[in-house]
Amino acid sequence: MPANCENCVNYVYDDECECYCCLVNLDEDEMERFLRGTNWDCPYFRLDDEYAVVKKQM
Repeated sequence: MPANCENCVNYVYDDECECYCCLVNLDEDEMERFLRGTNWDCPYFRLDDEYAVVKKQM
């Protein structure tokens, strides 16, 4: 299953351009696969689990 950018830690809101942007700079080949949308799994995807810190404290 392909990673969903909206659930990634690297997908953050940029105040300058007033939109969400990815912090990872993809190389040319990775960007081509991403733009084609052919079930590409991002190697930089990390789930934004906001409860992970709380789980560790328990």
